[in-house]
Amino acid sequence: MDHMASGNGLSDTQDGYRLTSKDTTPPPGKQNTYPFTVTGPDGRPVTGFALDQTKRMHFYAIRSDLTGFQHVHPTMAADGTWTAALSSLAPGSWRLFASFTPDAGPGKGKDFVLSRTVTVPGSATKTPLPAPAAGTQADGYTVTVKGEPMAGMAHPLTVSIAKDGKPVTDLQPYLDTYAHLTAFHEGDAAFAHLHPTTKVSGDHGGPDLTFHAELPTSGNWRLFLQFRTGGTLHTAALTLRVG
Repeated sequence: MDHMASGNGLSDTQDGYRLTSKDTTPPPGKQNTYPFTVTGPDGRPVTGFALDQTKRMHFYAIRSDLTGFQHVHPTMAADGTWTAALSSLAPGSWRLFASFTPDAGPGKGKDFVLSRTVTVPGSATKTPLPAPAAGTQADGYTVTVKGEPMAGMAHPLTVSIAKDGKPVTDLQPYLDTYAHLTAFHEGDAAFAHLHPTTKVSGDHGGPDLTFHAELPTSGNWRLFLQFRTGGTLHTAALTLRVG
């Protein structure tokens, strides 16, 4: 349904493209906006971006302990300055990711994921990563993941969603798919977008969804599954062990 971005997102530069921002210390405990720019190999702000899952820019925030996940869609001004509206950020070190595809220039048609780290002032308390598990609960829904991915190899993952013990069959499209799955690696917060292979047909998705998983590094990955029912977006998180 879309292309696989290269790299793990742990750099602010790739192939001459750079993620820049003057904001390195967002305020804690309140909603705020994060301004940033993507510059091209010529050093100028990029203003032409292709649609990827209905959006021209996907922006993610994750704290170093893999808590506080946010996935938002910024707005761009005419000069190429993007503004991402972020919810309250807890004190600590955060990594902010920009996922995009240039619509012109030398990088046209290539998917990029660039990131920068910021520090939110205040006393930071680290939250231990939950142990690997095959399932989790979110907003009354039970999410189960089946599959045994190996580092550096393509493997299918199957996600099943149920509620009150019954399979869910009323998933609504979200970003041109029935679920959006993002993963971050424990320790360095390396980024991976697990790409859906289930076709969308109306407001009756589920209960089983398949994803193409190609996680580059072994260890624990924190998965965030976003899905929509009844007009409400839900986010389920679980830890997956990759051999």
